[in-house]
Amino acid sequence: MPIGEFGGAPPLVAEGSPALTTPMYWMYEMGHASLNPARAVTDAAKILFQNPLNPWSHTQFGKSIAAACELFERTTRRYGKPEWGLDFTEVNGIQTPVEVRSIWEKPFCRLLHFDRKLTRPLRAPHPRVLIVAPMSGHYATLLRGTVEAFLPTHEVYITDWSDARMVPLTEGRFDLDDYVDYVIEMLHVLGGNMHVIAVCQPSVPVVAAVSVMEAVRDPFVPLSMTLMGGPIDTRRNPTSVNNLAAERGIDWFRNHVITKVPFPHPGVMRDVYPGFLQLSGFISMNLDRHTDAHKALFNNLVKGDGDMVDKHREFYDEYLAVMDLTAEYYLQTVDLVFVKHALPKGEMTHRGKPVDPSKIRRVALMTVEGENDDISGLGQTEATHALCPHIPDHRRVHYVQKGVGHYGVFNGSRFRSEIVPRISDFMMSATTTNESAVKIKPTLVRAAE
Repeated sequence: MPIGEFGGAPPLVAEGSPALTTPMYWMYEMGHASLNPARAVTDAAKILFQNPLNPWSHTQFGKSIAAACELFERTTRRYGKPEWGLDFTEVNGIQTPVEVRSIWEKPFCRLLHFDRKLTRPLRAPHPRVLIVAPMSGHYATLLRGTVEAFLPTHEVYITDWSDARMVPLTEGRFDLDDYVDYVIEMLHVLGGNMHVIAVCQPSVPVVAAVSVMEAVRDPFVPLSMTLMGGPIDTRRNPTSVNNLAAERGIDWFRNHVITKVPFPHPGVMRDVYPGFLQLSGFISMNLDRHTDAHKALFNNLVKGDGDMVDKHREFYDEYLAVMDLTAEYYLQTVDLVFVKHALPKGEMTHRGKPVDPSKIRRVALMTVEGENDDISGLGQTEATHALCPHIPDHRRVHYVQKGVGHYGVFNGSRFRSEIVPRISDFMMSATTTNESAVKIKPTLVRAAE
């Protein structure tokens, strides 16, 4: 169906002419394959110079050779989807096993439940939370720390988006309308009594989904929605990311970053924004920092500082694992969110019908921002409150976490110690229908005390 006034997702590059769009991805695949012999040689050299029976392995020269080999291997590797690694959590002081299982699945997403195998019944049910992970390049495991922080006191579910290159072309397209439909369907599957947390990019489709549900008085509308570092209105304090989209326009992205998935991937000939291009963009934004980190890795490998080496590996095994996005979803998001600002201007539609956040009345709203966020500037997420005037003041909160950037909004020590308790309190208060019992401070909380 047409998507609003734009008549559908932006047309793709050279539609019907795969020969003009495929070479970028094919050349990447060929380049990666051409490195296999060199990788095999460096792997063998690394084993040789790490073998304690080799006298050279105990020398500065030998350690440097082994470190250089590992650096080469890591910088030329294709990183697969990381594991969650959340096998246990602590509930009421008791170590509790956790089973990660899929409870709903469609071609482009699975709904995962972190099922805590409780050995004792809870005094009161814990809040049920659906975390909507970003579909913006990294896998949902990027939110491992987010999930881990909520597990002891919440029943946690998360969206696990699929890598577009792994979805056969026969499964059809996936655009922003489909994203909204997926969120609504997942809330129906979960059966109500849910809280929703949108981390970064999903803030826009989550607001759209809740608006659509409220417009039809859907009984499965969430009790609350928490938006964290989301680009609701990128006209406020625009960052370099926002400016890039506005300056280059949708045609530039259509002509420069969209290509077709090559054989032998299951999604062969699907139009995508490939993960390797996204990764080059991520790295180029902070090239000096990443270069210094890898220099430090080399030095720590030579020194034998295992703790620092493990921290580097843990971070970059996650950071360098990226997935492809469908072209129609990516281009439509850039166009509507970053170029046309459709949601804050009241021009966004879903399946041809207006998306009106002013319809939201039953859902409590919390927005969280980082003081030093260089992806979603201060005020961009807070703008949601102006779009939802019919949410009572005592059921809305805005919080700015001092001293953190974009990543710190949903991960890290300050997230665990300062943001999570506030979100938990907000959720508990949002379940209270009696206004006199609501604990949240009226009006907006601007920053941490």
